[in-house]
Amino acid sequence: MNPKNILIIKLSSIGDVVHALPVSYELKNNWPECHITWVVEPVSRDIVAMDPCVDDIIVFEKQAFRSLGGILQNYGPLKRAIRQRRYDLVLDLQGLFKSAAIAWLAEAPNGCKLGPVDMREGSQHISRPVIGPHAQAHVIERYLDVVRSLGVDVPGAPDGSAVHFPLAVKAEHVAGAAARFRQAGADMKNPYVTIAVGANWPTKRWPEENIAAFADILYDHELIPVLVGGGPVDEGRAAKVASLMDIPPVDLVGKLSFPELAATFQHASAVIGPDTGICHLAIALSAPTLMLMGPTIPERTGPYGPTGHLLLAGRPCIRCFERACPKNLDCLGAISAEEAWGELEKILR
Repeated sequence: MNPKNILIIKLSSIGDVVHALPVSYELKNNWPECHITWVVEPVSRDIVAMDPCVDDIIVFEKQAFRSLGGILQNYGPLKRAIRQRRYDLVLDLQGLFKSAAIAWLAEAPNGCKLGPVDMREGSQHISRPVIGPHAQAHVIERYLDVVRSLGVDVPGAPDGSAVHFPLAVKAEHVAGAAARFRQAGADMKNPYVTIAVGANWPTKRWPEENIAAFADILYDHELIPVLVGGGPVDEGRAAKVASLMDIPPVDLVGKLSFPELAATFQHASAVIGPDTGICHLAIALSAPTLMLMGPTIPERTGPYGPTGHLLLAGRPCIRCFERACPKNLDCLGAISAEEAWGELEKILR
């Protein structure tokens, strides 16, 4: 096979899109002349835009398809965008009904629509699931198994060091991040630790009290705590953290674009936060990162790569995969500020 036109469908969330980036690298590395088009939702569009292996981006406005009128209005433009090219290969890495609908629209030869092992919601009837040697491993390796099935020699390493995340951070992004620091009364050149304050699942979030205590410890060790995140919930959490501290942190929640956030990670002494997209972005950028995990499964979505480190909540019920705790426990509350600092200090050394 020597595909000229390849379509990748990976829509959301941020962490999922980050995990799929190595697929584009391996495709372009093996077939340098291939043209890669990526279909993505608006929330993760800027992540894909940082990938130099991707030639075209099609933005799928999922919200626009939630009504009959929206479907009638937007179906035609989406179909025309998808069918601007006839693809030699379609990779549905999302594996859900919405991505299956997009894969169905794409014109490609029979048998050239593929996806990972865990496809569902009917997507497995549009694209063929690839059951590779890493079917029970990390999601990154499951995605790469799809590429391996094409005869591509994808290198592997037990610590994930062989995985390449193609992300380009430009000088303008660094300058933008530095400007945000100055607006917050800080200097990006001073040592700082970036703290991700939120996560989509309530059970993934580190309590504000713990974050505040941890940030106080950072100040004690001449490290500036820099809070990052996005959206009203994260903004409220950041305000609560600041209210609990003697010296306020640098609050950049909702103030950074994804490229600026990437530049912030690249210049940080370390990054800490839960199993959330921006922490996976930090690891993809080789930033020393401590990921706090409780309800999710490290072997599947944990930190992947030599700069990613794991700290599990000390509860017997971890890996439950519950968005809301049935026991009414604050899952990551089991990780104290002192315990987190002890682990981070090892990384900083």
